[in-house]
Amino acid sequence: MNLLICLETGLREIAAHKFRSFLSMLGIVMGVSSLIAMMALTAGIEKGTRAFMQQIGGLEFVSIQNKEISNALFEFWNLSPGRTLMDARALMAAVPNVSHVSPEMSHGALVASEFGSDRKGVRGVWPGHYVVARHELAAGRFITDVDGDQASRSAVIGDDIAKKLWPALSPTEVIGRTMTINQSPFVVVGVLVRYEREQDKRMRTILAAQNKQRAGQPMRGRGSGRGDPFRGKNESVFIPLSTMFYEFKSGLFPDDSVETVKLETLSFRVADLGAFRETLEQVRRTLDVTHRGVDDYDLETREEWFDRMEQSIAATRLSGGLIAVISLFVGAIGITNIMLASITERVREIGIRLAVGAKGRDIFMQILIESVSVAFIGGIFGVAAGGVLIQVLIIVAPTENVPVMTIGSVLFSVAFAIVAGIVSGIYPAMRASKLDPIEALRYE
Repeated sequence: MNLLICLETGLREIAAHKFRSFLSMLGIVMGVSSLIAMMALTAGIEKGTRAFMQQIGGLEFVSIQNKEISNALFEFWNLSPGRTLMDARALMAAVPNVSHVSPEMSHGALVASEFGSDRKGVRGVWPGHYVVARHELAAGRFITDVDGDQASRSAVIGDDIAKKLWPALSPTEVIGRTMTINQSPFVVVGVLVRYEREQDKRMRTILAAQNKQRAGQPMRGRGSGRGDPFRGKNESVFIPLSTMFYEFKSGLFPDDSVETVKLETLSFRVADLGAFRETLEQVRRTLDVTHRGVDDYDLETREEWFDRMEQSIAATRLSGGLIAVISLFVGAIGITNIMLASITERVREIGIRLAVGAKGRDIFMQILIESVSVAFIGGIFGVAAGGVLIQVLIIVAPTENVPVMTIGSVLFSVAFAIVAGIVSGIYPAMRASKLDPIEALRYE
């Protein structure tokens, strides 16, 4: 029997028993929709987590941390100068795969303008900090080499600081304004963009559309709370590293210069992740020289965090996938039952076809195609139901990571439904193909 004839016969049979066909499709519809929703949720989580990681520096970000000296070298602790600018300059000169280095000094200070004030941690940085920490500017520029060479009183501030000091001004209008840091005047040369989670961004957009948020005020919901991962960026105050030393540190450490004073933070960015391990080894060898063989430092990477994130996403995908597969399995059982009932009703029809020359494989193919057709149509409806389910989830239970429905998830779900249709149709098709024509013709 021709495949097209089998398909036409199967579709005609489905159309002739619409309610029964709908019941057999229902399990497939539920399974496909749940599978698509699960894949959209995990894709949204993965996309949001990766975006968050990129915003805070990405895998290329490596921090050099202080650590306890090993017992074997403890008596030589005074040989190491600790983290200083010598480390930063040595890394830039000796490790080609280190693209940017960010040495930092920090100092708690009162930042103020004529409109407001707040006590914040001011950070002295190199221009490379902009790339290392993956900052973005809403207006103006970042600290430059000229600022560092001249120890200029230039400042780059976060969005929260800008709103605190100049509530009614936009970032562009803040540029060129004068703020004070412990009563010393500094000119604002740059304002960072506002960093926020997707849920906070959507909420702020909704409130703005409903005119429930005062013009010019930042979102003061969960995004500004104690658990906000971007709070540090939004409350940043950056000045040149040399300015930090001469203005606030030289009196505290009179025997040190800007080159020898210890840094609070030292981090760098790896240019090529393909040579990540080799780069870390080169960094260690370089720091062993500048620290005179004393192991008072450690390299903190985000590999373990990234691995945990991947494992968590994989576990979520697996658990959700199992639930969806169970739903599809239940749907496949429903198709099997319906097909068996259909064969029972059509025994005489099958007997006539066998009597006039149809072969067992023709009957097998007809029943199998009918089963696959039911599953395929159910899969198409399941895709539509999955899209509706995703929108309902967004409204009823909004999350920080918006579900993402992809073409790949749709094709995978429909293909899985077709496989379920094939599996569920094999036994009924075999049973129908093995019917005895004479016994089938006698069947009432």
